[in-house]
Amino acid sequence: MARGDGYVVPADPQALVVVKKKNPQSSRSWALVDCSGESTVLDVDKYAIMHRVQIHARDLRILDPLLSYPSTILGREKAIVLNLEHIKAIITAEEVLLRDPSDENVVPVVEELQRRLPLVNAIGDNQNDGREYGGGNHDMDAGEEDESPFEFRALEVALEAICSFLAARTTELETAAYPALDELTSKISSRNLDRVRKLKSAMTRLTARVQKVRDELEQLLDDDDDMADLYLSRKIVAGASSPISGSGPANWYPASPTIGSKISRASRASIATIRGDENDVEELEMLLEAYFMQIDGTLNKLTTLREYIDDTEDYINIQLDNHRNQLIQLELLLSSGTVCLSIYSLVAGIFGMNIPYTWNDNHGYMFKWVVIVTGIVCAFMFVLIISYARHKGLVGS
Repeated sequence: MARGDGYVVPADPQALVVVKKKNPQSSRSWALVDCSGESTVLDVDKYAIMHRVQIHARDLRILDPLLSYPSTILGREKAIVLNLEHIKAIITAEEVLLRDPSDENVVPVVEELQRRLPLVNAIGDNQNDGREYGGGNHDMDAGEEDESPFEFRALEVALEAICSFLAARTTELETAAYPALDELTSKISSRNLDRVRKLKSAMTRLTARVQKVRDELEQLLDDDDDMADLYLSRKIVAGASSPISGSGPANWYPASPTIGSKISRASRASIATIRGDENDVEELEMLLEAYFMQIDGTLNKLTTLREYIDDTEDYINIQLDNHRNQLIQLELLLSSGTVCLSIYSLVAGIFGMNIPYTWNDNHGYMFKWVVIVTGIVCAFMFVLIISYARHKGLVGS
């Protein structure tokens, strides 16, 4: 791979900071991991990246962290553009470019690529050595045919990282949400309500992020042509075997032992493709289905958590309705007692007026009986009102 597109600096965080301070507007830092597992930090502008991997500006714009784009996996002629949450990468047939290598979530991805990519290539080198000495040709060829292309191994690392990241966030949310919901059901308070509200907002945002990744994988699995575009090694083999390609412009890949051995392995792994089965996407389909099931399981966990939150809200609403009914019953009792006491006060007020009545002369004992009868009538009216309210269901029995 030509290094003239930009200068290479060591993969040192301190050096990276210095580079960013020099010209933060015109350059961006990328972590480059090649097929041998070696990692370097490139400080190049977008035009150098476009020339290096031969993609358009609109594809590079998808990877801009300042712009909000949904999760995307795009297959181009010589590269795969990958935008999955914090993982913004460009995968070619022999290297991986990761944006913002200083991010704490990107560093583990770089380390995983460094750990897993050299292992497969080392096996391939051992197999080549064994074939040179004429030992175990059949076993070596079988092992190489089962070897996945470089771009699929890099894609698998990215998918595994994003699925694990979202699963970890889901587990953290479940660990915090379920105790908070149980506490809310036992004690309804403003503190618990605000805590659950924040957790529900976080769950909604996380669900949307997981849904985007799941939808992208599902859309990719539904289209065989899109999956076929991700076979970069197959395109290299097809281009190398085409008689037209020999007279065309020079290939952008350099003549190196690494890419040469890779094309050799890809040739043997894609022999069925050369024979005419260019639409065979079974290998990639199995890879994507595995992570689709994993991300779908994460989405199911969030769906279960949402249902639990909804059930808790329904339970709280039932409790609030019960308390509201108790207040209505109390209000009805107080209103009924007030009406009865008003009648009693009316009778007492009439007899307490300083107005002379002819029937009141020498009949003082009548006032006592009037008070007693009025009290009995008021009590009977109160019992009658309560009985009618219970019959209509306004007051619990």
